[in-house]
Amino acid sequence: MMDEHEITLRAELADAFRICHALGWSESVGNHFSAALDPDGKVFLLNPRWQHFATISPEDLLTLNSGDPSVMTRDNAPDASAWCIHGTIHRRLPSARVVLHVHSPYATALACLEDPTLWPIDNNTARFFGRVAYDLHFGGIADALEEGERIAGALSDKSVLVMGNHGVTVAGPTVADAFEDLYFFERAAQTLMLAYAAGRPLAVLEDKVARDTAEGWVAYRGMAARHFNHLRTAYGLANNAG
Repeated sequence: MMDEHEITLRAELADAFRICHALGWSESVGNHFSAALDPDGKVFLLNPRWQHFATISPEDLLTLNSGDPSVMTRDNAPDASAWCIHGTIHRRLPSARVVLHVHSPYATALACLEDPTLWPIDNNTARFFGRVAYDLHFGGIADALEEGERIAGALSDKSVLVMGNHGVTVAGPTVADAFEDLYFFERAAQTLMLAYAAGRPLAVLEDKVARDTAEGWVAYRGMAARHFNHLRTAYGLANNAG
């Protein structure tokens, strides 16, 4: 029987899928979100293979153990790339409680630049100063063990991984926190890509100013739960916890 923690986590993760679809960040029946259930992160929830974000409900989520290689031989095996990325991250990085991977438009466009650095040029871009990792070794569909190991190693203790020629992966302590970083990273990438489109030099903030801005955002962490719950209500989701 599920405990209250798992019931709540399933509801929040299911709603995150639906919200991301409503925001235009889903891609056919691909991309994946996961959330750790146990303290060491090895047992985790993951969306089923090839189920559209807009249709995912709490009971649809798979319960997987990242230490169990037989997962991929079962009838309800997850998508190979999801197992490769999320399974490895949860096995290697217990602090990554919630992992969201999408190909959102602006984050993906940024990831396709020769230099995808998220330069701090405003509040939202500076929010991520010192918190972004980059993996520029795209090798096609990430479904091989070495790909997962490399991706987890690149993410390490950062909150965001820009995956060159691919997309973005965000890790956070809760669904709301991870979603908030995903939301603001997409906004930050949009601002930077629009600034690049102007064809004029960027006014990049000094490191100290960017660092102070990033640290200043810490006091606003409570925004994440408020924003996430607002979106759950705004989109009339059945899993809304109120």
